Formats: sequence, structure tokens, C-alpha cells
Amino acid sequence: MFKHILLATDGSKTSAHAAALAVDLARIHGAKLTALYVADPYPYMGVGELNPMGLQTYVAAGQQHAAQAHAQVDALCQSGGAPVALQARLVEDATAVNGIVETAQTEGADLIVIGSHGRSGVARLVLGSVATKVVAQSPVPVLVAR
Repeated sequence: MFKHILLATDGSKTSAHAAALAVDLARIHGAKLTALYVADPYPYMGVGELNPMGLQTYVAAGQQHAAQAHAQVDALCQSGGAPVALQARLVEDATAVNGIVETAQTEGADLIVIGSHGRSGVARLVLGSVATKVVAQSPVPVLVAR
């Protein structure tokens, strides 16, 4: 049924649960699996020109977090049955929602798997929800894992 699954991951415990679901689905369907880490834009635009070390440190930290998140997913792909081929992607300088939705479109994914922290009430209103926004904007089905 699914040919290409896009897993949005940030390396959190919530993402680990979503990753386990995505790997299982990829294994069952013989689907291609892409693990995507989106590094938010540098929050101090204009300041980076005054202190380029801040920007470089921010970018390096994003790349390190992405590598760790991808390693966690790769470990799941290699254990627990037939190995799943993993394509790791890093999108930099994009919001999480835009990076996920645009990558799903450009990669031709037919399912997005994403974790949700399950916030409710005021916390959800104040903090927003990447998962909720992805569901609203995605042209393909989205599986939200809690």
C-alpha cells in the first residue's frame, strides 16, 4: 500500500515512538523510508553578521542533532527483522512544518509519520503543534504517533 514513507524526527522520545511505527510500516509494505530532520532558521538574523561564530555554532549543533536522530532511526531499521533501507535527510533554514510538507512533496512520499507531544488546552494554543499544522497542510496522509 505505501511505497515511500517520510518520518519527521527530532530525536525526542515522541519521535522514537513514531520512528518505530514508521520502520514497522516500511518493513511490512516493503516501502522506502526517509528520515527527515528539519533545523529551524537561525533565530538571530542580523546578529550573525556581527558574530559569525554564533551562526556557525547553531548550524553545527543542528547537524549534530540530525546525525543523532538519524542514527537512532537507522538502529531501528537494522534490528528486529528484515533490514529497512534508510535515506537520511536534513533540511536547514526552514520551519519544521514547511520543511516536512515540502520534502514530502519533492520526495514523492505517500505517507508522513510524525510524533506529537499530546499537549492540550492552553499549552497547545500557546505553543502550537507541528503535527497539527502538518496534518492541515499535507497533501498526503499523516500518521500522528503519541
